[in-house]
Amino acid sequence: MILENISSPQDVKKLDHAQLDLLCGELRAFVVDSVSKTGGHLASNHGAVELTVAIHRVFDTARDRLVFDVGHQCYVHKALTGRRELFSTLRKFGGISGFPKPHESEHDAFIAGHASNSVSVALGMARARTLRGDDYSVIALIGDGALTGGLSYEGLNDAGSSGEPLIVILNDNGMSIASNVGAVSGHLSLLRTRPGYFRFKKTYRRILGYTDFGAKIYRFNHRIKTNLKKALFPNSSLFEDMGFTYLGPVDGHDTHQLTHVLRWARDLARPVVVHVHTVKGKGYAPAEEEPSSYHGVGVFDPERGVEMRESASFSSVFGEEICALAAQDARVCAITAAMTDGTMLTRFAKTYPDRFFDVGIAEAHAVTMAAGMAAQGIVPVFAVYSSFLQRAYDSLIHDAALSNLHVVLAVDRAGLVGADGETHHGCFDPLFLSGIPNMTVLCPASFAELRVMLRRAVLEMDGPVAVRYPRGGEGVYRDCCADAPVVTLRGGEDITLLGYGTMVDELLRASDILAQSGVRAGVVKLNQISPISRETAMEIGRCHRLLIAEECIGAGCVGQRIAGILAENGLAPKRLILKNLGKSIVAHGTVSELRHAAGLDAEAFVRCVMEVCHEQ
Repeated sequence: MILENISSPQDVKKLDHAQLDLLCGELRAFVVDSVSKTGGHLASNHGAVELTVAIHRVFDTARDRLVFDVGHQCYVHKALTGRRELFSTLRKFGGISGFPKPHESEHDAFIAGHASNSVSVALGMARARTLRGDDYSVIALIGDGALTGGLSYEGLNDAGSSGEPLIVILNDNGMSIASNVGAVSGHLSLLRTRPGYFRFKKTYRRILGYTDFGAKIYRFNHRIKTNLKKALFPNSSLFEDMGFTYLGPVDGHDTHQLTHVLRWARDLARPVVVHVHTVKGKGYAPAEEEPSSYHGVGVFDPERGVEMRESASFSSVFGEEICALAAQDARVCAITAAMTDGTMLTRFAKTYPDRFFDVGIAEAHAVTMAAGMAAQGIVPVFAVYSSFLQRAYDSLIHDAALSNLHVVLAVDRAGLVGADGETHHGCFDPLFLSGIPNMTVLCPASFAELRVMLRRAVLEMDGPVAVRYPRGGEGVYRDCCADAPVVTLRGGEDITLLGYGTMVDELLRASDILAQSGVRAGVVKLNQISPISRETAMEIGRCHRLLIAEECIGAGCVGQRIAGILAENGLAPKRLILKNLGKSIVAHGTVSELRHAAGLDAEAFVRCVMEVCHEQ
């Protein structure tokens, strides 16, 4: 076993080419074995094995800066940088993250979890290097899926004209999570059909580079070639037009060729794009055949592959209901930002292909396009993860809210999401959505309430509306009390426990435990967290003790807004307790573990209430 003897990237540099092939095979087996026990991202890591090994052959990531885009393809990198024996803790509470984290290792240059930012980060690092007079390489590893995001072009446009030595490795597998869409994907497909161009260019430059006279000929011919190419082939590489030297396409599963090209890119000492063609899921047949299904997986049997079992979830209920609404009203359209499967829009896409739009990883564009559709009488429903919606904040305000357009947001993964951790928790949308003018925010706590609230948002309401719901299934609360902005689920004279969404499950459980100690704790559920009217706040404030619990950051949370309205009207309760995430950045783990650590579970509420009720 070669992998057992790899404790750092320096060990990789010592291997010969035959050993490298064996190492790549062992790494694939290791990833399958590890992910089958912990869950995680499989197909993306299998596609990047040889590329990661080649990067560590050429660069020293303890000093050179390797910036991942998204970062879900970093498992091999972590295994080669001293964390292989920690993979039993992958994505577990207190264990190593499934994404790059600088606090874990000096080899992780930057936190990654969302797409399209790597070139901008890398250019910032390159410019810092120049300003400080340092000497190291900067590499951005970006997938072709991330090129559907506008930020990647902002970074490429600046980096190409900067002159900074910078390497952008484009890992092109034709996929993001599902198959890529758009003109850029088609352009990259065209480039993949021309590998002979790269081989000719390399040989031509090497021959003419032997003498000064040959170098002058090369520069002269290069100018003629560039001008002629632009005249005859206006659709030639967009990267060269931006100012990059373009190398590729390169076989992303040939470590020898990859190593050679990466060294060449480093030695050019200018902005370079290395276009690498890989196969997502390479080396594990089920993942090669179904790369979308094996992008992110739970625990599974590696011999049999992932069992595709349908289990009811808020996402699946949304997928069913949006299809029913589309059948009822021909104006209803669905939009996704490269998350068709994740947001459960697969059935909609097949049933109503003319009313389904996958815009790629471009959330701001999705919102603005939806605003344009709404302005012309269509009812667009944009299904998006809460943390991804953060990228569309300006569009929400400027394009949807200011004109009070009827854009419906189906905000999936609201609240704590679990193993994906810091970059994916939906703990900011209650703040930023509630602060947007004309925005209504609804929070179902059960499947039945999601159906009712979504139907109301699509067919009955005006202006921008967000319906936010968590990952996974419903809890002990399975009723449907969605008619009023606020509803009392359980009466109690000693204290009122207030929450929204599935947080009411913990509050109901806390009420049950408190009742055993003789404490009568009422439970009140908010169905609508924005706007909150004076009448709603007054109804909540008819108690002398009030605890408000929510899975979001503390500053500007719902509890603070309610407290402000009550204080303004002289109705503040005698004792007010706000339970939220404060200013903390929540790590990864199961939702129950994270709630417990944050003091947002029933046991924590019981302890808090007992202390308050015993105060004089």
